[in-house]
Amino acid sequence: MGESKTNKMRKLFADKQVSAEQLENVAGGTVNEMADDSRFLNVLLRGHPAQCDRYCGYMLDLAYGAGDRRREVKAAWEAVGVTWDCKSWSQNSYIIDGNYVSREEAWAHAEKVMGKKLQKSDWYWPD
Repeated sequence: MGESKTNKMRKLFADKQVSAEQLENVAGGTVNEMADDSRFLNVLLRGHPAQCDRYCGYMLDLAYGAGDRRREVKAAWEAVGVTWDCKSWSQNSYIIDGNYVSREEAWAHAEKVMGKKLQKSDWYWPD
């Protein structure tokens, strides 16, 4: 019996597969990741005029009227030189100097701009 169509496709597109590590570095996310962004920026920008509040995921969901809260997070990102946008509930974009970057790169850039290095335990605690 011949080779299955699935195996043929795997071989044909083997060089196009994305590893788990590569996938982690793709710019994108969810409202829960956006909530972590707000928590991170809240601590990183403590005392700065652009400091945003800390939000949980549902408070950033557009279905719950999150427009002003999202604008607040966007302004906090802009204060550290990152253009941030959320096109949908599952796609966050981070842009530095016109280039799309991963979320981790955006966080590292923000830390560099503010001259602070945070550990997750510095900003992540239950709200």
